[in-house]
Amino acid sequence: MHELSLMEAVRDQALAAARADGARRIAAISLRVGELAGVEVEALRFAFPVVMAGTIAASAVLRIEREPAECHCAVCDAPFPAPDGCCDCPRCGTISRRLLRGRDLRLLALEVE
Repeated sequence: MHELSLMEAVRDQALAAARADGARRIAAISLRVGELAGVEVEALRFAFPVVMAGTIAASAVLRIEREPAECHCAVCDAPFPAPDGCCDCPRCGTISRRLLRGRDLRLLALEVE
C-alpha cells in the first residue's frame, strides 16, 4: 500500500508549511488526486488518521478532490477527456498521448490556526 508513504509525504509537507506559518494546529488538509495517479482514495483516507496521529494535524479534516484526466491533441489542438490516459481525439481521430492533467497527487491547501 504505497498510499501510506504518500500520506507520510503529505504530512511532512503540511507540517513544514504550518511551522513556517507559525501555526499551532492544522484544521484541514485539501488534496487533489488525479484520475490516473494510481492512488486509491479510500486507502489515503484510511492512512490519514494513522499518519497524522501525534501531530498538530491529528484532528484535521481530510478533503480530497478528484481531477479527471485530460489529453491534448497535437494535430487539431483539441483538449478532451481521457479516462484511460490514451485515446482517439474525438475531433480528428488522431491517437493522442499528451496528458495535460490527471496524473498527480497535490497538496492544494491547509487550514491552520
